Amino acid sequence: MAIGERIHYFRLQHGFTQKYLGQQLGFNDMQADVRIAQYEKGTRKPKEKYLNALADIFGVSPRALAVPDIDTDIGLMHTLFTLEDVYGLYIGEIDGELCLRLDKTRRATHLSMFDKFLSWREQRARLESGEISKEEYDNWRYTYPQQEIERTKTALDKFRAERNAAAAEDTE
Repeated sequence: MAIGERIHYFRLQHGFTQKYLGQQLGFNDMQADVRIAQYEKGTRKPKEKYLNALADIFGVSPRALAVPDIDTDIGLMHTLFTLEDVYGLYIGEIDGELCLRLDKTRRATHLSMFDKFLSWREQRARLESGEISKEEYDNWRYTYPQQEIERTKTALDKFRAERNAAAAEDTE
């Protein structure tokens, strides 16, 4: 899915017209809808400052807009091949079912990606169990890694507070 399709998706999700969205980016009334239509059709690609502004307007990470072009099966396959080259993600088989796996021999990459995949799996499990809504799950995906950063910071703050409290008790 190209950037333009993602812009279109999020624009419709928010109920914005092309004109309104273009105006929010600062384009004049004559250009606003034309520019957004150009972005959505892929005849024009937004500059980085507009991509960041669109992400802010939609409340998502800029990375949620700038996904690889996976409009075709072949495009998706080449994206997966790139993931294999860069991150060691490869095709495997478990119990007769195809699956994507992380190459354990690439230790640093494996550990880093394992944690990210585990977070994704945990959120997906929460969705499947009904603990969170589809909207909450999508919000987690589209703002990733912001919620993970906040969750880690909260856990560290709690740990430090507990450690400081224990240290204060020891000095009394």
